[in-house]
Amino acid sequence: MAQVRAILDTLRAWLASGEQIALATVVGTEGSSPRPLGSRMAVTASGQMAGSVSGGCVEGDVFREAQAVLASGTPKLLHYGVTDETGWEVGLACGGAIDVYVEPLADVHRRLADELAAEETVAFLTPLDEHSGGHLLIRPDGRLEGNQTLTDVWEEIGGAATFSHPMAESRAHPEGAVPIFIEVFAPPETITIVGAVHIAAPLLELAHTLGFRVRLIDARRAFAARERFPTVDDLVIAWPQEALAADRLGSRDYVVILTHDPKFDLPALEIALRSRAGYVGLIGSRSTQAKRQAALRERGFDEADLDRIHGPVGLDLGGRTPAEIALAILAEIVAVRNGRSGGKMSEREEL
Repeated sequence: MAQVRAILDTLRAWLASGEQIALATVVGTEGSSPRPLGSRMAVTASGQMAGSVSGGCVEGDVFREAQAVLASGTPKLLHYGVTDETGWEVGLACGGAIDVYVEPLADVHRRLADELAAEETVAFLTPLDEHSGGHLLIRPDGRLEGNQTLTDVWEEIGGAATFSHPMAESRAHPEGAVPIFIEVFAPPETITIVGAVHIAAPLLELAHTLGFRVRLIDARRAFAARERFPTVDDLVIAWPQEALAADRLGSRDYVVILTHDPKFDLPALEIALRSRAGYVGLIGSRSTQAKRQAALRERGFDEADLDRIHGPVGLDLGGRTPAEIALAILAEIVAVRNGRSGGKMSEREEL
């Protein structure tokens, strides 16, 4: 749900300054939609804007509709389909369709923003109709805030079990009734970088751009200095075997090992491969990869374990600078997360 977190700081700054705010949320998609479900754009009565619901196709019209919603106080559900390239109507050029729900920011949105800023897990239900009683905010401990008549919808989709699966979907409840937009927010996905080397700096900045949390581990104090990595979320001065635990790494964790040193590489690989980490990447040439794999075999790892290692790390973009290598690594992480190979879009068969 990086789409929401991307505008959190802006929203909180606007709230602190007393701005009137409208939120526009993508609540339905069809075909080749430019932005995923849950993407948000915020608009103030003073004319400021943050976020995106379409990548530019319909933002101007959504902005105008948001001003009208702020003036009336009444939410509105908008639909955008394919535009006629010879006409003047607003629409999408990508061949898809989206539904966008525009509403004034309410107190329950403030609570949601607080929960997300604190990196808490929370569910948020939105009836897509101004007469349906408002939102419901649900926390893992069972505390509810808002429209508690929506609890039956929450139970229908699995309730508490759903908290472990970030998602966004619209559904009618019961059949034919007003659709309910359901979101489950989990803490940000985390990239753990082992090795405070030169490539780590652009990698963490690119990772932040995509909404990842970044942890950086290195036992060398001269390398792992806050002055070198001022924006890293978690800087750990320790050996990998001290800082990492297999039972603390799950499918939303991505481990990138950049040290080029077996004293770091092998302990980090052992822990990552014993975990449920969603990605394990190792920098180094093919000969380095072969040496690390041989050492891991001696330590009891089988071929299925070794097949989890992405090494040499990153997609083949041909780059050589630290920033280009970081881009290749992050591109591979995104591809793996989305179940893709990272090939050219122009060569992809239509699904």
